[in-house]
Amino acid sequence: MNIKKLDLDSQKKQANYFKYFTHPVRIAILQILGKGEACVCHMEAVLGLRQAYLSQQLAVLREGGLITDRKDGWNVFYQLTDPQILNVLHAVHSLISDDLETETSLVPESCSCPKCAVVLEKNNCC
Repeated sequence: MNIKKLDLDSQKKQANYFKYFTHPVRIAILQILGKGEACVCHMEAVLGLRQAYLSQQLAVLREGGLITDRKDGWNVFYQLTDPQILNVLHAVHSLISDDLETETSLVPESCSCPKCAVVLEKNNCC
């Protein structure tokens, strides 16, 4: 009898992909980027973490192909490569939590990045 072994190439690729979701800061970054592109200074203001640390986590996500970046003057803006990444986060969240938490604002009062500065100006206008 000739028994064929299961080829685990697909499962290896999936396991390798999931490793990018195994750090809480990377998950938070993906959630922020799920709202639209953002610069590091915005993530720094939202998460209260140092830029160097965030840059390390962004490099891991970029290496994994989950995010891309674009330069605009002095700023680098990051975005998700595929919005379906959020489906992974939502699926895991629904598996581990009975109550869906309400999301807090991703525009902190003290963020002066180009994206937030426009929103804050509109809110503080006459």
